[in-house]
Order: sequence, then structure tokens, then C-alpha cells
Amino acid sequence: MDEALLRSLTPGVLAVLVRRGADFAAAEDAVQDALVEAVRVWPADPPRDPRGWLVTVAWRRFLDAARADTARRRREDRLDEEPAPGPARAVDDTLQVYFLCAHPSLTPASAAALTLRAVGGLTTRQIARAYLVPEATMAQRISRAKRSVAGVRFDRPGDVATVLRVLYLVFNEGYSGDVDLAAEAVRLTRQLAAVIDHPEVSGLLALMLLHHARRGARTAPDGSLVPLAEQDRGRWDTGLIAEGVRILQRALARDRLGEFQAQAAVAALHADAPRAEETDWVQIVEWYDELVRLTGSPVARLNRAVAVGEADGPRAGLKALEELDPALPRYTAVAAHLHERDGDLTTAARLYAEAAHHAPTLPERDHLTRRAARLNSRPRP
Repeated sequence: MDEALLRSLTPGVLAVLVRRGADFAAAEDAVQDALVEAVRVWPADPPRDPRGWLVTVAWRRFLDAARADTARRRREDRLDEEPAPGPARAVDDTLQVYFLCAHPSLTPASAAALTLRAVGGLTTRQIARAYLVPEATMAQRISRAKRSVAGVRFDRPGDVATVLRVLYLVFNEGYSGDVDLAAEAVRLTRQLAAVIDHPEVSGLLALMLLHHARRGARTAPDGSLVPLAEQDRGRWDTGLIAEGVRILQRALARDRLGEFQAQAAVAALHADAPRAEETDWVQIVEWYDELVRLTGSPVARLNRAVAVGEADGPRAGLKALEELDPALPRYTAVAAHLHERDGDLTTAARLYAEAAHHAPTLPERDHLTRRAARLNSRPRP
């Protein structure tokens, strides 16, 4: 199955459904179902017109879903039950919904993907980017999860680890600026920390607060990105930083280290430095070593290479980078940064331009393009 072909066709198919009158969210669900059907059918019976095939199947799926929704609304309209007299009690059951979507019948990865799509408000593309998989693969995973829980009663909550993972990814997407969900993720994690006494819950809350404290300084008035080293630290929220550090210290004192506590420790070291030049990069490398030991995450290894480049010099960072897959998101941007610090401006400019071409967001693309242009404009010796 040619996933590149599916990815290239998806935007056009989605646009056709929207032009025909489907709302965007329903159209996206229908296209996901069509992609899953393509993965199942095409290897044995490839269509002559792949785009036309996808449009036809997706439109049928949209119509089926629309008819089912109409029938459901009619049944609801026929109900004669009236609410009890008097004011209704305000109830926020969002966190409970997160737990119910993390259903025990699903694998943690599938439960997280389904919850992010159905409750977290993220698109399939955003979820795929977070999991470092192709969009078509994630669409198939989400559709498979939907089928797994079809007809299942959502009366058994999932585990805390899955909900933590979902809240973490929702916060990351909100913090990136794609969707404004960071504050909501913080609010829900506060609720979770109030009812579950676990160091990783505290670690995640501390991590969110420490990152959220820097949010106002991450962009310039024109909307462009401001790298951490160049941010005005006077704009950081010292109240959130102090709260995050207190929560983290209590969690670490319990000696049950987890990945969110380790990430929060890195964020706390950044927050503790009055100036970028005073950052304790040696300690940050040590915390990334712990994070790699806990998770084996390629993203953690990539961030560690940056920290090594700061602690031991850019060539040490480039050597650490050589151990990683160049296809890893933001690998090229990190390589560009390390080559720039090593004085190889020609290579750095080329890599910045290449990284900009593959940047996942417009602000990041513009930032990398400006970096490349700045280096290209410098006189060469």
C-alpha cells in the first residue's frame, strides 16, 4: 500500500466532501474511514481512479453517518421527559470522559489516539505527528479503535497512565499554537492531581506549569517564534514557575521517578537560569540520560544531543546526533543549530532551509527560513 499516495490524495478528497456540503469534522471522519477501506481493499483490487474511489467511498460513509445522526436526533426529539424543576447543578465531567474514552478494551496507544481525536479536539494529522507515524497509519488506528468499542458500554474507566499521556499530548499541541488547548489541559491535570496522589500526576502538572509560564515570551508581537535562549525572561510568569518547582520537588522526594518528572526537572533548570548563558546544561544532560533510560524515546535522544552540544561543545552534540535517525522530526533543525554553533555557516544555512521545507507549522517554517536567510546574508571569510 502506497501511503505517500494516500497522503497526497487526502486533502483533495476532504475538499470535495466539504464542497458538497459536509462539515469539516464529519468530512474528516468519513475520509479516515475511506482510507482504512483503501488499505484493506487496494492491495488485492487497486482502483483505476484512486481519487475518485476515495471520494465515492468517503461520501457514502458521510451520508451513512448523517442519516444515523438524523435518526438519533429524531428519537431524542420524541422523548417527553422534562428536567426536574429548580436550578441544575453545574457539573464538569470532562475528566471523567477522558477516563471513559481510555477504555480497558483498547491498547493504551489506541485509547490515547481515540481520546485525542474524539475528546481532545486534535486532528488526525496532529495526532500522527505526535506519535511520529504517517497520517494514513494513524487514521487506520483511530478507525480500528472506533470499531473495537462499537456497541461497548463506556462504564469502565481506563488507567491513569493513558489519561496522563493524552493530557500531555493535548497540552503540547495547545502550546505549539496550532490549537489553544494548553490552558484546558492544565485545568484538567489540576483536577486529576487533586484526586490522585501519584508522583507522575504531580510531575505532569509541574511540567505543564513550567512550560506555560514561558508562553507569553515565546512569540514576538508580529507572531514570530522566539527561541528559548532569546526570550525576555522578565515576561516569564514567576508565580507559575514557583508553583511548578514546589510540586516537582514534592514529587521527586518520593523517589519514584517517571518520565514526566524528568521532563519537569529539565524545564525547572531552564526556569532557574537568570540568563540563557547561566543554564546548567551538565545537569540537563544528566536528566535527559534518565529520560532516555526511562522511555528510550527518540525525541528525548534528540533533545539530549542539543543539551550535549551546549554542555560539551557543538561537535560533541553532532556526534550524539549521528546515532539518531535523520528522518526524525526536527533532526535537520537541530543539525543546523549545532553546525551554526560550530562555525560551519554554509552547512547550517542549507540545513535550516531544508528544515523549513519540512516544518510542521507555519510559525516554525518562517522561523527556520529567517535563520537560513540571516546566515546566507553574512559575508564569508
